[in-house]
Amino acid sequence: MQAESPPVPVAIGLGSNLGDRAAHLAFARLRLAEWITGLTCSRVYETRARYVDEQPSFLNACCVGGTRLSPGALLGRLKGLEAQRGRPEEGVRYGPRTLDLDLLLYGEEVIRQPGLSVPHPRLPERGFVLIPLAEVAADWRHPGLDRTVGELARRVSPEGVRLYEDDEGEGNENATRADG
Repeated sequence: MQAESPPVPVAIGLGSNLGDRAAHLAFARLRLAEWITGLTCSRVYETRARYVDEQPSFLNACCVGGTRLSPGALLGRLKGLEAQRGRPEEGVRYGPRTLDLDLLLYGEEVIRQPGLSVPHPRLPERGFVLIPLAEVAADWRHPGLDRTVGELARRVSPEGVRLYEDDEGEGNENATRADG
């Protein structure tokens, strides 16, 4: 009888800029906790849209934990959650979306397949991902660049990335351990 292998560490980026953005991220955190053990999430940041300017600001966060799912199976589940929140399979690249979930890191693996690139190829240039990811995984070493997430986060501009406060002026208590 073989022992079950330990979960692989994963990092997931969360984003939303349509509808109830905070509710979309809360939904994603709850669902991710069903198949990612020890899920820990950053605070939520409001970020100016990049690449396509004429759209609402995004809410962004990052979550880390462990999974026994393969990278392809995990990506399939992420796409399923996006669809549940009304994101069409085909849309404007970098355009508005109810929920965007990106597989950022999968252990120390470097994967380049059609439809699946890990580490996420634009991770090193995205302050809206690196700043929240550094909150929960600053020491995680990017396998392709041999730099930690914290080092990468210090190299990007924080311009357009700020902690989120909702319309009632509530603080940001969204950093969570979803399993406890």
